[in-house]
Parts: sequence; C-alpha cells; structure tokens
Amino acid sequence: MSNTVFVLNGPNLNLLGLREPEIYGSTTLDEIAGMLEDRARDLGLAIDMRQTNHEGMLVDWLHEAQAEGARAVLLNAAAYTHTSIALLDAIKAIRVPVIEVHLSDPKTRESFRHNSYVGMAAAKTIEGHGPDSYRIALEAVAAGEV
Repeated sequence: MSNTVFVLNGPNLNLLGLREPEIYGSTTLDEIAGMLEDRARDLGLAIDMRQTNHEGMLVDWLHEAQAEGARAVLLNAAAYTHTSIALLDAIKAIRVPVIEVHLSDPKTRESFRHNSYVGMAAAKTIEGHGPDSYRIALEAVAAGEV
C-alpha cells in the first residue's frame, strides 16, 4: 500500500468558486488542492487530485486506485452521488477504502439529494464542512479511521 490518497471530484466541481457560492463557497478546486497538498505533506501522505465531468472516468479512476495500491480515495462524486449505481458497484469492487466527501450537507438540500449510492459503499462520509470536508477526510485516513 502506498501513501497516496486519490482525491476524485465529479461533475461541475471544476466551477467551484463561481458556481452557486451561497451553497459551495468561493474557494476554487485548485485552492482546495493546494490546501490538501500541504496538509498531506504534514501527515506523511501524498494526494493525487483529479476532476472530471464524466461518470465512466470516475469508475476508471477508482479501478486505478486499486491497481496502484492507493491508501484511500476521497470521492466527491457531486450529482453522481445520487444517481450512479456504476459508482456504487465500482466502490464495492475495490478494496481501497473510499470516503464520501461533500462541501454542503446533502441531507439539508432538495429531497433528491438525500439518497447516496456512494454512501451505501463508502467507509465513511464527511459532509457539510465546506472545503474543510476534504481536510477532515484526509485526516481520517492519516488517523487510520478507514
């Protein structure tokens, strides 16, 4: 097992900082990546941060995390959280622990966001802490909570 943590981000997260800042805040995904790289270094970990708007790419990256012996995956599947049985199956198919991450708290939003296929297979869920959700999840990996 390596010390690399895959940080996988789904659709529209490339627009963080611009997209609905009243929900997601003004921090960009690049700023989150910088914060995570610094924190990972402090924790003796490395991150491999990626973003895609394509469901199949997230599935491929989950498989890659397994093949490369990643320590864990932090997955913000965004809208695919609530729709993707393919992601559910991919998480169940790998041995790498997956932490579901959300900037907002989906349970406080529209009812269609209350169901999480990702959460059905994830080892842990961190939500509702804005950009700090990623840091909290990374620290959970370092602490051996997953």
